[in-house]
Amino acid sequence: MTDGVARDEGVLIVGAGPTGLTLAIELARRGAGVRIVDAAPVPHRESRGKGLQPRTLEVLEDIGITERVLAAGTTRLPFRKYFDGAHVNDTDPFAEARPTPDAPYERGVLIGQWQVERLLRERLAEFGIAVESGTEVTGFEQDEDGVTAFLADGGHIRAGHLVGCDGGRSRVRKALGVRFDGTTDETQSMVVGDVEAEGISRDVWHQWFASDGAGVMLCPMPGTNSFQFQSGPELDADGEPLPPSLESFQRIFERYAGVPGVTLTDPTWLSVWRVNVRMADRLRVGRVLLAGDAAHIHPIAGGLGMNTGIQDAYNLGWKLALTTAGRADAGLLDTYEEERLPVAAWTLGISTDLYARVREAVREPGTGVEAAAPPPMGTGYRWSSLARSSLAHASTSDATTVSAPAVGDPAVLRPGDRAPDAPCLDAAGDPVRLFQVYADPRFTLLGFGAEVAGAVGKLGVEHEGLVQAFAIDGGDLRDHEGHARRAYGVTGPALVLVRPDNHIALLTRDPDEVTDYLSRIVLITPKE
Repeated sequence: MTDGVARDEGVLIVGAGPTGLTLAIELARRGAGVRIVDAAPVPHRESRGKGLQPRTLEVLEDIGITERVLAAGTTRLPFRKYFDGAHVNDTDPFAEARPTPDAPYERGVLIGQWQVERLLRERLAEFGIAVESGTEVTGFEQDEDGVTAFLADGGHIRAGHLVGCDGGRSRVRKALGVRFDGTTDETQSMVVGDVEAEGISRDVWHQWFASDGAGVMLCPMPGTNSFQFQSGPELDADGEPLPPSLESFQRIFERYAGVPGVTLTDPTWLSVWRVNVRMADRLRVGRVLLAGDAAHIHPIAGGLGMNTGIQDAYNLGWKLALTTAGRADAGLLDTYEEERLPVAAWTLGISTDLYARVREAVREPGTGVEAAAPPPMGTGYRWSSLARSSLAHASTSDATTVSAPAVGDPAVLRPGDRAPDAPCLDAAGDPVRLFQVYADPRFTLLGFGAEVAGAVGKLGVEHEGLVQAFAIDGGDLRDHEGHARRAYGVTGPALVLVRPDNHIALLTRDPDEVTDYLSRIVLITPKE
């Protein structure tokens, strides 16, 4: 297959996992040209990464599939722990968690990765785009005008940019010559797979552990008859790991679970997982970028992999769309690496620590895997060059109108932080949440107070294709319970500019600062 794509008119995504699919949707809903290819001839049906975190649910709400995810998965699955064959306890680490006005998702969702990918493909199809399956990219060349990707069938695809979302063994990353720094511990491995098991309750996540530090876990996968099986590998007479098989799974289960009469059947996925802690040293080389597992891989604990990749794509999508449309210089793409590499490093560190805690927890009868429940993700990008506080331009007497946080204070909203949700009323008096407002792919400008309502309307007209503007209590939205003001730390007239990926761009009172901010990262007049 041979295509010609002119400069900056399209993006080729290599890899149709959660990262690549999310990026394709983000580009498509902004009108950017996009093609997504995958070497596999058909989609897989493997549970793999099986959890979506609350911040990821916010991201997926923005692109339009969270309701479908919640319908397909489950948010409540207690952990049932056994130790040396005896039942120890049933626990739910999120039993006391409740949604709040600024954070509507108090817990994550258990759902198979293949189900997430199916829902993302369905959403992408609503934009008229399908994954080009069985299309293997073997290499590429880039020049000043674009990238030419070479295919296994002898064809090629020409695009303005190429994004490698092709997993931990990424061919795109290797072709770029990007280092993948870190370690692989061959002495620590796990066998995983999807099997069926009659006679085992599907109401809990079973965790059988033994005093020798080993064990087996069976997690029921929602919407299926299967369980995800996890265990250390069975060893041969020389102490070497045996390859995963249904027979070895059965022997491991019988040894540690001690549940008579249960036979594991119908394996649809058998695999080995090894402890990898690696990260790319760069995320962009010219017109080629990396995202998801192609850029970082880490221990399985905490379920952070699929989530981090989706959030990579969410950060990159709007920046790539503006760049390919000629609305921003390519320098905007540098902020993708600036913002996401530190997050990748944090994820590697925290997931490695969580994995160590899991291994320690299984040796203690009174604890379990829930002791290593992951911390929240999506804490923001305060360090970014796109995060800017306007308070340096304000007088001391003015500084009370928007909270002035101390550097590093997580309790006070700052530029770069995740934009909170809040219930409001629209112009017709109907309930609407800020997250619903933010689902528009543009920047969002909120104006608090009658004093700035006129400026909000003017800015919205001046930057119509780039910004949607709302006067709070000025006719567009009503903060009828004060949740928006509390969430954003507003005590007087204020302008809040929210990025397309729902992070705070600017907190100010000066309309000129809004225009100044946009002009620093976006070309107000599109390129011809």
